[in-house]
Amino acid sequence: MGHPERIIPDDTEPGVVALHLKRYVFARPWCEGREVLDVSCGAGYGTGSLAEVADQVVGGDIDEQTVHYARKRYAAPNVRFDVVDAQALPYEVGSFDTFCSFETIEHLDDPSALVREAARVVRGVFIVSTPQVDETTHSPANPFHRIEFSRRDFEALLRERFDEVTLYGQRRRETRRHRVLRQLDVLGLRRRSASLRKLSALTGTPATENAALDDIVIDSRDLAHATELVAVCTNPRR
Repeated sequence: MGHPERIIPDDTEPGVVALHLKRYVFARPWCEGREVLDVSCGAGYGTGSLAEVADQVVGGDIDEQTVHYARKRYAAPNVRFDVVDAQALPYEVGSFDTFCSFETIEHLDDPSALVREAARVVRGVFIVSTPQVDETTHSPANPFHRIEFSRRDFEALLRERFDEVTLYGQRRRETRRHRVLRQLDVLGLRRRSASLRKLSALTGTPATENAALDDIVIDSRDLAHATELVAVCTNPRR
């Protein structure tokens, strides 16, 4: 599947979109009727999703061309898109009830700057996600990432600025047959996407490109097997 960093739903396999959109669906209860900031919003599809329940949403991204696309594609009366740097946001203290930033922190030269800025501009909840690895690394396999965090180090970073941090994990739903195959994996099939697509009918677990929102779960169980961590942070310290 490669490393899709800019998702354009109109041009992307629905399963890949679902993997990213699921985090926005998870965040919606904290956004209902509130003023929301979505940093590293990309093409704006997630900002548009949050706008369905929020009072006002600002989507921000560092790439001017991407923001231009978002303004045209996801325009709405309660949506604004800004060109922003996640490490130095142009907003005043306590400007937003909810701050969402999904799959952002691993791209930054200074991840702590995003956490510091979140604590400064949010008056309520910071919801942030990142890929999970066993040991924090500054040399990830994904060439677009500067760092990937272990669960322990990710939580420790967030607790530097937030008193309360609750961790959730995102993962694909798997049938029992799929789990057995994955655990055996004697042929290394997990690393062969074509083979897994052929086996999807056998296992009952859809291939990634065919996954729907209901095929993906975010909860607090079995964090060790989550592919991404999603943190809900409250009580910011400025």
